Amino acid sequence: MDLLPRVSAGPQPFSVSSSQHWEGNDERWSTTIIRGQETWVPLPEGCSTSDPPDCSNLRGVQDYQNQPSNGFKTNQSTTWESINFYKLELEDILNYTGNGQYGFETIGLELQNSSGPTLTHQVVAGFVTKDFKFGIFDLGPKPTNFSDFNDPQPSFLWSLHNQSIIPSLSYGYSAGTAYVGEGVGASVVLGGYDALRLDSNNLTIPLGPDDSRSLLMGLQSIQANNTLQGTTSLLSQGIFTFIDSTVPEIWLPIPECKAFETAFGLYLDNSTDRYLVNDTVHSQLLQLNPSITFKLGAEVYGGSSIDIVLPYAAFDLVANYPIYPTATNYFPLWRAANASQYTIGRTFLQESYLVVDYERSDFTVAQAVFPPNATQKIIHILPLEPPKSHQQPTHLHRTKLVSIVLACITFLLALLLFGYFVFKRQKKLKQRESRDGNLKQTITRYWH
Repeated sequence: MDLLPRVSAGPQPFSVSSSQHWEGNDERWSTTIIRGQETWVPLPEGCSTSDPPDCSNLRGVQDYQNQPSNGFKTNQSTTWESINFYKLELEDILNYTGNGQYGFETIGLELQNSSGPTLTHQVVAGFVTKDFKFGIFDLGPKPTNFSDFNDPQPSFLWSLHNQSIIPSLSYGYSAGTAYVGEGVGASVVLGGYDALRLDSNNLTIPLGPDDSRSLLMGLQSIQANNTLQGTTSLLSQGIFTFIDSTVPEIWLPIPECKAFETAFGLYLDNSTDRYLVNDTVHSQLLQLNPSITFKLGAEVYGGSSIDIVLPYAAFDLVANYPIYPTATNYFPLWRAANASQYTIGRTFLQESYLVVDYERSDFTVAQAVFPPNATQKIIHILPLEPPKSHQQPTHLHRTKLVSIVLACITFLLALLLFGYFVFKRQKKLKQRESRDGNLKQTITRYWH
């Protein structure tokens, strides 16, 4: 993708302000989720009396009308239109389960009464399951299909573009980091990207054929430096993997996970399937400050590629409730059961920037950068131009124009001449019929 300014006097890209809160069971995420075709919000029933008092805060629920809220209350919304209950299928492949209470609702970006766009009659799912910690804001272009409706229901991004609020079906995204300075919030730009949040070196990859897993790329190698084993390779062969911000972990084959175990002194907690780091090893890793380099391409071998470097700080996470009752150091690595589960989660998106262009069916990945202030440089991504015709231009050469005029005149003269002969022939026939009729009458009189 040519990441150059694209100026337009039409619809402008919209930059979504981050919540300025670091949320989740590890308090590390600037919450915006980029996957799916519909918006998900936690329901009050997701927090019970057995949960901690700050349960709703841990799930990313913000205050409503300056009062604490424990989730989206459908019965108190005057714009809620219930549809039905359906299974939440977004992460079936990764064994995340739950049901959603689906309906139509008004969705606005940023705080109420802010300058953010607001759309009515958008698909929303309220959920209770703790498999999903946060709400999900959809950035997919495809509609949602319900068995209760004949017509597919459009996504939020498609509606923004269809109503000329943003210039194209595209977005720029980076997850932000809590460990750089006082924290750098997520970057979400609809219809464009923030040129100050990504390095100029980038790689563009065609979108995958599966709409639900279109951000598919080749992971060609993983190399770690300054580990407990020094410099080491952590990927035995290239694999295809999927970028997914819904989950924090990196999902890799079991042999690769074992290589990580050795390099970083990890041990597997069989009760939660998470990799933990004891205090001694954690102190060593902080001192060594390892880095991990992901080499990415469109294919698993060869072709253009890009290196995305992550510091150990990106993997230095702490799990709290509901995973563990107390703060526990863990490493966001997960053992994939098969190739369909190979996933690069939002840990990776702390240090990378995505530009997804549905108009051109490709996405661009680059190393994220963190400017020292909050300035932005928002760049348009324009829609595809109508396909250019290979026919001659609409303006005609004078000689061709004269030829066309003469041909038209000749055709009209021929038509008039043909009409004249037809008229004359019909007139003669009528005269003959008239004479024959008179003769018949004369003969009849003579014979009677």
